[in-house]
Amino acid sequence: MKRIIWIGCLSYFLIGLAHVVLGSVLPVILEHYGREYSEGGTLIFAQFAGFLGGVMLSSTINRRLGKRRGLMLAIGMLFVAELVYTTLPPWEWMYVTGVIAGFGFGMIEAVIGTIIIAAITEKTAVAMSRLEVFFGIGAMLMPLIASGMISLGWWQWSFLVVSAFALITFLFWAKGSFGTLDAMLNASDHTSRKQKTVVYTKRQMRTLVVFILFFFLYVGVEMSLANFMPSMLIEKMGMDKAGAALSVTFFWIAMSCGRLFAGYIAEKIRYKSYVLFSSLSSLLMLSLFPLTNHVWSAFLVITLLGLFMSGIFSITLVFANKLMPGTEESTTSFLIASGGMGGAILPLITGWSMDHLVVNQSAGMLAMFTVGLCILSIVAFQVQRKHDHEQA
Repeated sequence: MKRIIWIGCLSYFLIGLAHVVLGSVLPVILEHYGREYSEGGTLIFAQFAGFLGGVMLSSTINRRLGKRRGLMLAIGMLFVAELVYTTLPPWEWMYVTGVIAGFGFGMIEAVIGTIIIAAITEKTAVAMSRLEVFFGIGAMLMPLIASGMISLGWWQWSFLVVSAFALITFLFWAKGSFGTLDAMLNASDHTSRKQKTVVYTKRQMRTLVVFILFFFLYVGVEMSLANFMPSMLIEKMGMDKAGAALSVTFFWIAMSCGRLFAGYIAEKIRYKSYVLFSSLSSLLMLSLFPLTNHVWSAFLVITLLGLFMSGIFSITLVFANKLMPGTEESTTSFLIASGGMGGAILPLITGWSMDHLVVNQSAGMLAMFTVGLCILSIVAFQVQRKHDHEQA
């Protein structure tokens, strides 16, 4: 069990790198190709459209190939896509490459999340938080690497770093042995029966809709911040590109530190309280960002924002599955897919706003999306209270 968790952590580290590498060098890419922020938003949209496809098709591919071979296919696609990014192909091909890269890391995230939630029945939040820590470390290191590459004028090699880790992860999955879990990882339609279709009750469907909307908004806000935070600081404070890229590193350092403790805190104070507190605190930080006028104050708000947002994804994913037992695979896929949609659509809107509005208005728009998170977390809080009352 420990082995699958640690290789899962390596895989989440990889998708952490892949999630933010494009945003880390986005200002330089747009300058290189002579494009505007809205076109950068479209590129991010293409990548997360691929992410959505990877999540939605993961179950079908896994049934045909088995989870292990499905993961190897996804990692291979990510490896190739990042190599193509490194060559700086014509702008139109960047969209195609983005779709392939997104498909790869979307499928990786969906499959591993499902495996961990289904296999780890005790302290599930702690296990998921551990995976999210490694996601955060990857997302933290990538902007730092990109910043150094930008300073040296080698920024396109940032994509090669992701390719290298994709190759390492591929080899671990290809050669690794996981004991009793091997049968589950290798099973396909030729070796096992097809999974039964999950049927949700009316109450579960209402609960699922709440969490689908929540993940749509949360991942959309997170990806908008990760991809446009450097551009916001450049426009707002005139920072140089390398320095602005470090803002994402501060954000993900805080994310990683917070995730070290998120699972333990959530288990202690209950998932509902953790999600509500984190959503309200994130709203406060995003509301303060337009008021910052100095680099140090902006970085302070960004760091606190990363800390408060750190456990929202993993804890809410476990929270939703605990409220709807027996639906782990379908619920996880639905929620990660809705997050992928948010990660595609909201950065597209953010890119448009960066071209047509001032920076503080774009930040204010993200704060408004976070208001929606707070409302949905209050609804989820009430659902949990009602569930607890009925179980008593």
